Amino acid sequence: MLKIQGLRKSFGDIEVLKGVNLELKTGEILVIVGPSGGGKTTLLRSINYLEKCNAGTIEIDGKYLMHEGVYASKGELKEIRKMIGMVFQGFNLFPHMSVLENIIEAPTRVFGKPKAKAIKEAQDILGFLGLTEKENSYPFELSGGQKQRVAIARALALEPKLMCFDEPTSALDPALTDEVAKVIKSLSQKGMSTLIITHDMEFAKKAADRIISIDNGIIIDDHIYDNGIND
Repeated sequence: MLKIQGLRKSFGDIEVLKGVNLELKTGEILVIVGPSGGGKTTLLRSINYLEKCNAGTIEIDGKYLMHEGVYASKGELKEIRKMIGMVFQGFNLFPHMSVLENIIEAPTRVFGKPKAKAIKEAQDILGFLGLTEKENSYPFELSGGQKQRVAIARALALEPKLMCFDEPTSALDPALTDEVAKVIKSLSQKGMSTLIITHDMEFAKKAADRIISIDNGIIIDDHIYDNGIND
């Protein structure tokens, strides 16, 4: 689903990514850990085209976001980015919109999906995530765990093939990390590929199929992890 080769990114004279190589299979959950400033956030943002890199190749589901340092055309970039869902660290829900309105906003306004169809699909997603009774609630009425699930629902509404999470448990109580891990595992079982960056090693162990450690812009460890969450 995702293949990265020789990825390099500099901010001025500081090289943050130093020739990163990695692959992510369909349905796999890959967790990237490492110290602050090690490059994991920059890597995630580069995959989402929120940062432009200096060199390397980023291939998503057989399509090149960037090939040997050259980015795809504007039209191609738009199509590729549709395949990527992003759940941000701070949830980024619109406070003046209900849960349902938050979820259908992008599919209807950005991608032109008929409202009735978007609502039906959003309700199906909310049912899958156990939030059916919250569709008319507003973000201030939700717990941290519920807000996280709504943020996931909003990303799922765009039907991504690759889901990216930026510190998905940073705003949650430790008791809720199991809940988020199980939601992510359930998405994996439906064939969705998942890329997560986190400082939370306990969460990483619960959620990951593989854990990669990155430090100083270089991958220093990559191993398969048996979390046993579904045992």
